[in-house]
Amino acid sequence: MKAHKSSERIVQSVERALTILEALGDSGGSMSINEISEQVGLHKSTVHRLLATLGTRGYVQQEPHTMRYKLGIKVLELSNQMLSGIDVWKEAVPYMRRLANTTGEAIHLAIINDYEVVYIEKVEGTSSIPMYSQIGKRAPAHCTAVGKVLLSSLANDEVRFIISKKGLAAKTERTIVDVNQFLKHLEEVRKCGFAIDDEEHEIGIRCVAAPIRDYRGQVIAALSITGSVNRLTRERISEMVNQVKETARSISRRLGCSFEMLS
Repeated sequence: MKAHKSSERIVQSVERALTILEALGDSGGSMSINEISEQVGLHKSTVHRLLATLGTRGYVQQEPHTMRYKLGIKVLELSNQMLSGIDVWKEAVPYMRRLANTTGEAIHLAIINDYEVVYIEKVEGTSSIPMYSQIGKRAPAHCTAVGKVLLSSLANDEVRFIISKKGLAAKTERTIVDVNQFLKHLEEVRKCGFAIDDEEHEIGIRCVAAPIRDYRGQVIAALSITGSVNRLTRERISEMVNQVKETARSISRRLGCSFEMLS
């Protein structure tokens, strides 16, 4: 009997269910069956059956008054279980809370995945304002401070490859969109050990970020301070840079990175 190559086969119902979960996640709120059907390209009866199955396991829930669907608590439970297995997350969180209390600003922890930044933790500051980021959210690497820090750890050939895949889309009028200019900018990030997003991803928002290294000295994540331009003034940026760099170094040392690797 000829063996099936399971790695080459896709279970259609599973793929459809995951597509629905991703659509609900991307929506940032709730969706009706009609909206989900249109979004994922499936008949309403198929969507209804899949939602019913996902609902029984807690992956989606239906709002009783509006009858709209949103992600269920089970998704959060799985997310927390996944994050708890990441050493950098476990080590970083206490330092992030301390930094948020000290600065009053929002603190982010991010990694790079599939050529994009993924926020894996966020701690709100006492004076932080609502912004784009949230845990699990993706963002372009080229116009975020955390993204530039992570890209700066790669060779230019790798960065060029990522740019060929993702481009350098202008999120604001301040976004760097020229490849050569961007590579030159990354060289400055490598030299100084931090990156700044000066309203390059979102107007009115500034960020400063520094790399977190593991026991091998390799950059595995980035830590940032984010705030409004009214609070993160150009005069205050140097203070924020020192704080985010020192906190990132402290987390790196907890991960086994030596003083020599951090110098």
